[in-house]
Amino acid sequence: MQITFFQKADLVSMKDNKFWLIISGISGFLAVALGAFGAHGFKNALPPEMMDAYKTGVLYHLIHSAVLLVISLKNDSRFYTSAFFFLTGIILFSFSLYLYAISGITAFAIITPFGGISLLIGWLFIIVGAVRPVNKNVL
Repeated sequence: MQITFFQKADLVSMKDNKFWLIISGISGFLAVALGAFGAHGFKNALPPEMMDAYKTGVLYHLIHSAVLLVISLKNDSRFYTSAFFFLTGIILFSFSLYLYAISGITAFAIITPFGGISLLIGWLFIIVGAVRPVNKNVL
């Protein structure tokens, strides 16, 4: 029996470290690529305040991508809720800053605080996961 792509995709869930390894790899790749693209492609094209917004997006994107990698390597389900909020925060915070810096459309900047709140919630769930007892029956 041959397994199709969609069946393979069904085998990976958000409570699986393989899923978070893949997500952290994609996220880290995008953070480095967007950072390099911004540093070289936008250096003289964006006003300094927009370049600062873009750099802030890259910084938070890269930091939280590294945190996602650590969570996936830890392979402890107590921290997967944090990973979800970090991923949501990266998307809302960093990508809204990228879009705002490039376009100047302030509606994108309005989304940014929601991403920041998501990142903060992710850090709170790190604390919750750390104080929650380890379930010895889970691998």
